[in-house]
Amino acid sequence: MPTFTATDGTRLAYHLRGAGEPLAVLPGGPMRASAYLGDLGGLTAHRRLALLDLRGTGDSQVPADPATYRCDRMVEDVEVWRGHMGLEHMDLVAHSAGAALAMLYAARHPHRIRRLLLITPNPSALGLRATPEDRLAAARLRADEPWFARAFPAFRAWLAGEAEFDDVFLPFFHGRWDDTARAHTDAELHQTNEEAGERYFADGAFTPDATRAALAALTAPVLVYAGGLDGGPCPALARRTAEAFPDAECSVQPGAAHYPWLDDPERFVSRTLAFLDR
Repeated sequence: MPTFTATDGTRLAYHLRGAGEPLAVLPGGPMRASAYLGDLGGLTAHRRLALLDLRGTGDSQVPADPATYRCDRMVEDVEVWRGHMGLEHMDLVAHSAGAALAMLYAARHPHRIRRLLLITPNPSALGLRATPEDRLAAARLRADEPWFARAFPAFRAWLAGEAEFDDVFLPFFHGRWDDTARAHTDAELHQTNEEAGERYFADGAFTPDATRAALAALTAPVLVYAGGLDGGPCPALARRTAEAFPDAECSVQPGAAHYPWLDDPERFVSRTLAFLDR
């Protein structure tokens, strides 16, 4: 397990999997250890994944200052990591909340990005967010599922702020609620730094107008990858996210939700490789 030292002295770890050309990967959560990404549906057969454990998660050290968990404060971690790996330019992949960090990094260091792949991204850095209506509309697409009758009322109550998070509606985040999905969700609690996650989107993390202006200088191609059953982002929001980049496309995987590499690994790998290898 290789490590490097951030500018504030925090020791950060990353994990190398597979063989081939390097592919830098930022996890979501927010602030979930990169272990949940696995081999990204078998992408390790084609590329060497470098999966960063953000500060305070996985095998990375807890920082002395918890304020550095804020998303924008970690942009420099990514830049130091790039230099440590000896990459002049990099292909960068980010999932969910990690996409907000990737967008801030691309805005600050556009010349360091060769290709940018945003998987079911949280577009808060652009001033966009999934709405409860988006999530409920996506949930209603699952009305024929045997678990829907119990899950939907709890999900609606949580989105309305009337109830706490309930594991009963976890199936909405997966295109297939099978043993793989259950194991994936069972691991989440011990993989996530909840304190860090609460600070990730803290006030001041994002300046959308400035970020959008800076991204105008990004010449690298961008793929925004959405799940057809995902509510955060729904395909429409994913397309709006793609519009923020000069050279971007949006791809929607049918039958997938927030973790498309679990729902249909073969389709996910095929589509992402078509983008990364073009």
